[in-house]
Amino acid sequence: MDKQTIYKSAADSILTANEELAVKVFSDAKSAGFDLLDLLGSGYGAGIQELGELFGKGRVFLPEVMMAAETMRKASELIEAELPPGTAAKKATIVIGTVAGDVHDIGKGIICALLKSNGYMVHDIGREVPAQVFIDKAEEVNADYIGSSALLTTTMPEQKKIEELLTKQGLRSKYKTLVGGAPVTKRWAQKIGADAYCENASELLAQLNEWQEVR
Repeated sequence: MDKQTIYKSAADSILTANEELAVKVFSDAKSAGFDLLDLLGSGYGAGIQELGELFGKGRVFLPEVMMAAETMRKASELIEAELPPGTAAKKATIVIGTVAGDVHDIGKGIICALLKSNGYMVHDIGREVPAQVFIDKAEEVNADYIGSSALLTTTMPEQKKIEELLTKQGLRSKYKTLVGGAPVTKRWAQKIGADAYCENASELLAQLNEWQEVR
């Protein structure tokens, strides 16, 4: 089976929330010696991206999104388990989660796997996370970055609350903050005082690497 066929099947497994297919694709790709991180981004990740676009257009609904997110998590776990143990020094630590009131996990699995494979220490604090918990976890693990995701416009104010709490507690200069999610924009990030807006996993990785270069 050629590479593009494998990648299309990976994307389809996410779009149809077919965990059995996702596992088979992983097994086939591994046996064929394909780059598993590339599979994660160009295969499963492409499916997640298309799903997000369909959700934004109202062509799929939240239950379907949630089922696909579970399939994505399974694929990410399989690939992450195959990655060689990190022998390089940790670049930096990031706390990442989905804000309170928002149950989605779209893309977060691929983001975490990608960052870990590139030498970052990642603390995934899950979904429906209150603003203060982001800060508490960052303090607990001595993080460098805080990343928050919001899929719904009604939960975006939680990202603003993170910025406000950091300022109120005298911690704003201690962390770089990143925001993302389907309705989130660069303008929103600027409005609330976040340090960066990232549309996808590759943008997030690029932004962190850029910051690391000037540290």
